[in-house]
Amino acid sequence: MLSREDMWDMPLSAQAAEREGKGGASIPHLVGNAIYGVLFVALKAAFRFTVEGIEHLRAFSDGRGCVVAGNHASYFDPVFLWLAARPKQWIRFMARDNMFENMGGFAGQAISRVGAFPVKRSSADRAAIKRAAAMLKRGEIVGIFPEGTRRGRGTATPDIHAGVAFIARMGKAPIIPSSVRGVEGIKPPGSKLPRFPKIAVVFGAPLFLEDFDFLPKEDRLEAASWYVMRECYALYRDIDREKVNMKELFPEAKDFASVFAGRDMSRKGA
Repeated sequence: MLSREDMWDMPLSAQAAEREGKGGASIPHLVGNAIYGVLFVALKAAFRFTVEGIEHLRAFSDGRGCVVAGNHASYFDPVFLWLAARPKQWIRFMARDNMFENMGGFAGQAISRVGAFPVKRSSADRAAIKRAAAMLKRGEIVGIFPEGTRRGRGTATPDIHAGVAFIARMGKAPIIPSSVRGVEGIKPPGSKLPRFPKIAVVFGAPLFLEDFDFLPKEDRLEAASWYVMRECYALYRDIDREKVNMKELFPEAKDFASVFAGRDMSRKGA
C-alpha cells in the first residue's frame, strides 16, 4: 500500500506523470473513483446540486495547471468542488494537517488517494507551497481556501492569506475563483441535525497574476488575493463584485476597493 507521504508528491494522473518527465508512477484511481461514485450518488440525491461556469475549469483540461480558490463556509466546500470537477478533472486540495490523522490515519489515506495534501495552519509551510507549485507546473489543479478556516466557526478574525497568489505565481498558473452556494445551510450553528438545501457549485472566469503588474510590486500578491476573494464572495452571493463589502468581511485586511473600482480583471474565454 502506498504511504500518504508517497502520494503527496506523486502525480494524480498518468498524463501529469508524463508531463513531469520523470517516468514515475501516478496515484492509482481505483479508490478515488469508488469514493467519487458513492459521494456523487448520495449528495446528488440529498442536495440536488448543480454546477455553473464549469467551462472555466474545463478550459484547463488540456494540460495547463490552475488554482481553484474559494470562500470557506463548510466542511462540504471541498467535497462539492471536487465532485463538480470529476470525472474529467481532479482538484488536489490543500487540507489542514491534522485531518490526515483522523480515524487512526484512515482518513489521511483516503483523502490522499483523491489528491489531498497537508498544510500546517498559521505558518508559512514551505513543503506544502513547493508541493502545490510542482503540481501546477505538471498541469494539475490545486484547490485552496485563502481564508484558511471556515467563516463563522471559532473565534478567529477572518483574514485573507496571500499564499494563494504566491503559489499561483510560483506555479505559473492562473486562479479560478469558485464558491458553493447554500452549503452553510446543511448544518447551521446551533442545529443538531443536518438539513438538505439545494446546492450550487459555481466557477468564475480565470485571473492571471501578470494582469496585476500595474500595481506596486509590494502590493501585488496581497491585492490579487483580495480580488480573488471578492470574486468568490460575488459568486457566493450571486451579486456584482462591486457590491461585495470586503471591509465588512475582512475588517483587518487592507482594502483595495478604490484600486479596482470599475476594473474587471477576469479573462473571459481564456
